[in-house]
Amino acid sequence: MPHDVIATCPVCSQELAVTRLHCRSCGTSLEGDFSVGRFGRLNREQTALLESFLRSRGNLREMERELGISYPTVRGRVEALVRALGFGPRADADEDDAPTQAVATPTRDAILERLARHEISAEEAATAIRALGRIDR
Repeated sequence: MPHDVIATCPVCSQELAVTRLHCRSCGTSLEGDFSVGRFGRLNREQTALLESFLRSRGNLREMERELGISYPTVRGRVEALVRALGFGPRADADEDDAPTQAVATPTRDAILERLARHEISAEEAATAIRALGRIDR
């Protein structure tokens, strides 16, 4: 039975790279330096929360009942999950009834800082930096 891949080194806590992929059906193998992707970097608790979120179709009250935790705790964990996935905080996170505001475009330095903290992959950083070039034009 296959095991879930881990994304963090148990020795130094840095991101692990997948270096070999293998197809059980045809035997094809690929070797290289692959990222586990943003969902692969979630720990088990975060993955369980995401699964609950999807099962409940985003209904936090239903998640509250399913997980047996308070609404503010569910909301806090979902916000932490959003940040862990690299989406950043909502512009209206502190004001429930405020209209949603546009999120500021990140700077090149902010993107590089997120890359250095291993919050995003090099590919995601490159895409974000290329998008900045399109915005400036």
